[in-house]
Amino acid sequence: MRKYFAEFIGTAVLVFFGCGSAVASGALFSAMGMGLPVAFTTLSVAFAFGLAVMAVYYMMGGISGCHINPAVSLGMLITRRMSVKDFLGYIICQFAGGIAGAALLSVVIGGRTSLGANGYDSASTFGISMWMAILIEVILTFVFVSVFLSATEKEENRSIAGLVIGLTMTMTYIFGVPFTGASVNPARSLGPALLQGSDALTQVWVFIAAPLVGAVIAAACYLLLRMEPKESAQAVAIDVEAADEFMDEFDEAADLEQQEDLEPAQPETADHGDDDRPDEYK
Repeated sequence: MRKYFAEFIGTAVLVFFGCGSAVASGALFSAMGMGLPVAFTTLSVAFAFGLAVMAVYYMMGGISGCHINPAVSLGMLITRRMSVKDFLGYIICQFAGGIAGAALLSVVIGGRTSLGANGYDSASTFGISMWMAILIEVILTFVFVSVFLSATEKEENRSIAGLVIGLTMTMTYIFGVPFTGASVNPARSLGPALLQGSDALTQVWVFIAAPLVGAVIAAACYLLLRMEPKESAQAVAIDVEAADEFMDEFDEAADLEQQEDLEPAQPETADHGDDDRPDEYK
């Protein structure tokens, strides 16, 4: 039960700080009577999400593995690194945590209309289409989930896995924020969309479906690139070992045959049986 609660808390923290940074940046420049600079907000939001993932990983990683993302949990399920029961428990708690984090953020900022939700068309800085948003989210999630699966593959990598995962999240957000606001995480998208409503709620299905598709592709590539070569190498090792054993047996047989050829033949001793010669010749 602890790991489910950890996923709830971790996802809530991620949404609160990550989406909160987007809202805070907009409020800051509005209060100063200035336009909202895309470069500044992109970097602030990207680092907020990356640092939040990093912090939560070192908070909860030892308890739940710190998925805090249904796409990551789906990748872990496909690669057989978690059970179906845990998968269902994780995604329920993650979505609940995303909603709780967005609700807390709404209370803190006084119910502003914007909660850092994702979007395309008029909701996108670049005004991209729905299909372009899907493509971008699939690619970004593919990269992030691939790194997560690889970084957490070995237990001894845990000390640096949080840093690697956090920096990867930052990288994906630096690219994705101007296009879609960057999701890469269905739970991060659903919470703000539910409370923000309007276009964010009608478009949220894209930011739930596309990351899950990206996770499936990432898991498939992980299985292809990480597991099959190991099996092939093991098969090759077995074949080599069998060949070595066969050659050793062949060499032993050849040495034995050569040794038998070099040994001198023993003279046969005549057996005359009873001596029938006359006594004088005995």
